[in-house]
This record gives sequence, C-alpha cells and structure tokens, in this order.
Amino acid sequence: MRVFVTGATGFIGSAVVRELVEAGHQVVGLARSDKSAEALKVAGVEVHRGSLDDLDSLRSGVAAADGVIHLAFKHDFSDYQGAVASDLRAVEAMGEVLNGSGKPFVVTSGTLMLAFALPRGQVGTENVRVDAAVPRAGAENVVAALVKRGVRSSVVRLAPSVHGETKAGFVSMLIDIAREKGISAYVGDGANRWPAVHYLDAARLFRLALESAPAGAVLHGVGDEGVPLRDIARVIGQHLNLPVVSISGEEANDHFGFFGPFVSADNPTSSALTQQQLGWRPVHASLISALEEGHYFHG
Repeated sequence: MRVFVTGATGFIGSAVVRELVEAGHQVVGLARSDKSAEALKVAGVEVHRGSLDDLDSLRSGVAAADGVIHLAFKHDFSDYQGAVASDLRAVEAMGEVLNGSGKPFVVTSGTLMLAFALPRGQVGTENVRVDAAVPRAGAENVVAALVKRGVRSSVVRLAPSVHGETKAGFVSMLIDIAREKGISAYVGDGANRWPAVHYLDAARLFRLALESAPAGAVLHGVGDEGVPLRDIARVIGQHLNLPVVSISGEEANDHFGFFGPFVSADNPTSSALTQQQLGWRPVHASLISALEEGHYFHG
C-alpha cells in the first residue's frame, strides 16, 4: 500500500514509518523543512513537501496515496486552540479528497479529552463519544462523518504519555518543570492517573488500524491504564535528586503554567476493546519501568 504519513519525522511518526516499511508498505512522508526531508530520505521514504497549513499540499499527497495516517500536530500549548483549529482544517481537507474512495484514513486524537468529558474516576473506553466543545473532538466528528461518505476512517486516541528511549510524552514536560522549579510536584494526593503507552506499541497500532480497522473505529493507544501522578513525581524526584512535594489545586496553575489542568486531570483509560478488535497487545516497557531506567534524565 502507498501510505501518506503526516508527522512522519516526529517521535511517534518515525516509529510508524519504520513499522510500515518493515511491513512492506511504500511510505510517502510530509516534510516541512529540509532537515525533515533529509531524515525521510535517510529512512528510505519518499518526500512530499508541505505543512499542516498548506492544505493544497495535503490534498495532493492524499490524492496519490492508497491510505493516510495523520500524526502531525502543532504542539504549541501557548496557542492550543489555534493548534486544534489547524488540525481540524487539515483533517477536513484530507477527508474531502478521500470521499467515496473506500481508502483507510487514520487520524490521531488523545485520551486526555476523556478526562474533561467523563465523571472523575470513570475509566474511559473506546465507546465514549466526546462533545464537540472538547478540544480535538471536532476532528473525531469529521472522521465519523467520513464513514457515511465512503471512507474507511478511524481514530487512534493516544495516551498523554507515549514513551520510548529518549522521550516520554507529557512526562518529559513534568521533568523539565521539576528541573526548573527545584521540586517534583503533584497536585493534592496525586491519586489522579494518566494512561501511557510505549511508542513502538503505538506504532504497531497505527499500522494495524491502517490495514484492518473497520470504518468508524475508535482505538485506544494505551498500555498502562492509569499511572498515579504521585508515582510519576516520585520517580522524577529520585532521579533528579529533588524533593517530591504535594501542591494544592490553587497552586497548580502557578507551578505548572498552562500545563496545570492537564497535571490535575484524572484520565484512566482502557484499551480492552482495541485489543479485542485488532488483536493488538502492548508488549514493551511500562511507563514507570521506562522512567526507572533513567534515560530521560540525562543531559
């Protein structure tokens, strides 16, 4: 299959590209810069120049493909709403090209939206649909609508912590904040939970979704259902030799900045239906195991 991949040079995207190539697919990666283009060439991947905001480039990349995996996202949390709006425009533009094609279109979302849509403490499942007012839910709604227009579209909701040898998703941000503030903090009793997944497990899930996810499927890229934030803070404190401190909800925004609401969120999430539907099983290291190896604390 000729697969057009946005975000192909990112942390997760690079692993997805390797997974696809090893499975025999022909990959075309979106490249915004010369550096990204060179990285794709080194990986043996065809380069398609463009960006998330260049909708014509996205349309032409999709038109020449047998399937699409959309991973790119502007991780600018100082303008998160702007990033969400840009992502929605990109999904809509690519979806228009796929109308009536029957081709697979795999779009990335996040489990964290469930924390703002469900009662606190309730485990999020793939069956939960999120109100359009919740960030990134708009893209999920576009994917659902595309099913009626003859597209085998699906959504992969990724855990907020996608970890590997060098990065740990949102947890990497907690590490940076701990270094800056001189303490490793959690909010309240720290019992609120984040799900997590190893990036190689996530990459395999994206390939399986491309190859066999039924139209309209919502899939959860989750290995650890929920890791308490106090446990994450404890490991960070140990490796950085910093005190581990509980702060109040009122202090969270001052301490964590824009990241405060995410740190306070309780987001236990199941991937049981995903595993049953696609035969996907997370097999790589859990988040705490990966943190305890210490890779993220060097440099």
